[in-house]
Amino acid sequence: MPEREELARNRWLAPIAHRFLSPELWRFTRRSVPRGVALGLFCGFIVPIGQIFLAAFMALPARANVPLAAAVTFITNPFTFPFWVVVANRLGARVLAIDSHIGGAVLETEGFQTLRGFFEAAGVTVFGFVVLAIVSAALGYLISGLLWRIVVTRRRNRRLRAMERRLSERLAQDAGE
Repeated sequence: MPEREELARNRWLAPIAHRFLSPELWRFTRRSVPRGVALGLFCGFIVPIGQIFLAAFMALPARANVPLAAAVTFITNPFTFPFWVVVANRLGARVLAIDSHIGGAVLETEGFQTLRGFFEAAGVTVFGFVVLAIVSAALGYLISGLLWRIVVTRRRNRRLRAMERRLSERLAQDAGE
């Protein structure tokens, strides 16, 4: 992963360097971390090539953590991609099988004809990747936000207990004098 200074010197990034290298996009905060995780997961599943760059550029307007968004895209890599293709295929087939259970009545309306044609042309695997991207982004946002809260609360409680311990030691020391 390139560092901020290397990116600042890159001639291709010079036009947007002032926005891209903003310190708030590189800090780990309670708002930027879940956004970065969600963007990384979305881009990891939705785009097979160039997902790191897409996640980094999408992090700009979303004010998400850029390094985290780029790192999370590695959920889909050459080693895990065959697994995700199988998962996406089965998920897409399962979601699209809902049409056969309801008798196709919903997708027979005029507005859904175009949508149905897209699903038939693109295949169940592509649709499964779209579902994976949306669901994993939402779950990633919620889970990372929850984990962030738990970690911060534990650290805060530890600091408070340490301050109480020091205060009680000081008070005991002052009472003993």
